[in-house]
Amino acid sequence: MLVIGEKAPPFVLKNQNGDPVEMAKYLGKQPLVIYFYPKNFTPGCVAEACSFRDSFEDFKDAGAVVFGISNDSVSSHARFAKKYRLPFTVLSDKGGKIRKLYGVKSDLLGLLPGRETFVIDKDGLIQMRFNSMQATKHIAKALKLIKSL
Repeated sequence: MLVIGEKAPPFVLKNQNGDPVEMAKYLGKQPLVIYFYPKNFTPGCVAEACSFRDSFEDFKDAGAVVFGISNDSVSSHARFAKKYRLPFTVLSDKGGKIRKLYGVKSDLLGLLPGRETFVIDKDGLIQMRFNSMQATKHIAKALKLIKSL
């Protein structure tokens, strides 16, 4: 399990357009918010994505890049991002390999992939891990920390 102060591991996943996104291009260069969520189009995940969308300019003004990650397919991500006008990148972690790499636990007796947000500073170090199924709490906590970095 990754701990606060540890270097965030790089990875490559496909975005909603099917293009590979290499985290190594971002890690150690600018603050990042990487949030893992259970599933596209479910009520909590829509609320979380739309809350990140609505606060996107605040994250951007603070110099942070936001990424959402779920096990959904690229095509599902494309529909999700389009329907909710998401201005940030959503990444397809089919099979949950990156979820496991980051130590994101499943919830509800292991039936649902977990919901967890990581804030990574410009040096590539994890500054926050926040795990809560209460979707909208992630945004305020992450934004507060990003603004203080």
